[in-house]
Amino acid sequence: MKIIVAVVTYNRSKLLSRCIDKILTQSRMPDEIIVINNGSTDDTEEMLSAKGIKCITQENIGSAGGWHKAISISLEENFDAIWLMDDDGFPHKDALLHLEKGMQPNIACAASLVLRENQPDRFVFDMPKLNQSKLPIIFSLPRKYSTINELEAHSRDGIYEFAQLFNGALITTEAIRKIGNINTEYYIYGDEVDFFYRIRQAGDVISVLAAKHFHPDVNIRPYNKMKIYYYIKNTLILYRKYFPWPSFYQLAGIGLILFRIAKKNGLKTLISLILGSLAPLFYTAVYRGFRGRIAKDYDF
Repeated sequence: MKIIVAVVTYNRSKLLSRCIDKILTQSRMPDEIIVINNGSTDDTEEMLSAKGIKCITQENIGSAGGWHKAISISLEENFDAIWLMDDDGFPHKDALLHLEKGMQPNIACAASLVLRENQPDRFVFDMPKLNQSKLPIIFSLPRKYSTINELEAHSRDGIYEFAQLFNGALITTEAIRKIGNINTEYYIYGDEVDFFYRIRQAGDVISVLAAKHFHPDVNIRPYNKMKIYYYIKNTLILYRKYFPWPSFYQLAGIGLILFRIAKKNGLKTLISLILGSLAPLFYTAVYRGFRGRIAKDYDF
C-alpha cells in the first residue's frame, strides 16, 4: 500500500515540529510526507525546509480547505491511502503499522484512538455509544466512553465501528473517489463529521485500538465566537443530513451544545448566548442550521 501522510497547520511550528519528528520515527514509514500550511506567519516554512519536508503554502481558507488540498494531492499522485492529522498531535511509533494491518478489503478508513498526551488512558474526544445503526446514542447514561478500558469492553477483535477523523485516520483513496473530497463550505467545523458519514457509504469506518495518536486536551480550550457560531449551525445541519428523526435530534442537540459551551466557556457565555450580547450570533446560527445553510456566512 502506497501511503501519503498529510498534516494541516497554522502558526504552530513548535508543535508541528514535534509531529513531524514522530512521523519520521514510524516503524512503518509513509511513502511521502506533506504539510499543508494555511498561511502561517511564524517560522513554519523555515522549520520544514530544515527538516526536508515538502510544504504547500496556501491562503488560510479554514481547516476544511487544508484537508481538501491534502486529499486532492493524494488523488492526483495516485496514492492508495492518505494518513491525515492535525499539527498539535502526534502518532505513536507503531501507529501506521497497526492502521495498515487494519485495512482489510471492506475497510474504507482505519483510525487511531486519540488520547490525551498527559493522560494516555483517556480520550481527547470521548467515543460515543452506538445504536444498531452505528449512530451515536443521545439518551443514555453514560452516553460515551472516556477511557481505553471502557472502549475495549465494548469492542470486537480490537476494533470499534466509529472513528475520530483528522487525528491519525488512514483513508483509502478508492473510498474518497467514490464519495468525493471534503466539503469546504463547512469552513471550520463539521467538515470531518460530514466526511465521516460519507466515507461510511464507501465502506466500514473503524478505530484500531492498537493504533494510538496523542493530542493536547482540547476540552480545556474555550470556544471563540467563530467556533461557537459554526459549531451550532453545522451540527444542526449534520443532524438533519445524517440522523433519523432529525428534528428530534436537532432540538435535543441544541441543549447538548449549550451544555458543552457552558462547560468550556462558563455560565456567563451561556447567558450571553441566550439573553445577552451574543444572542444574535446564537439565534442566527440556530435559524441557519435549521435552514441547512452550509457556508462561511457570518461577519465577526
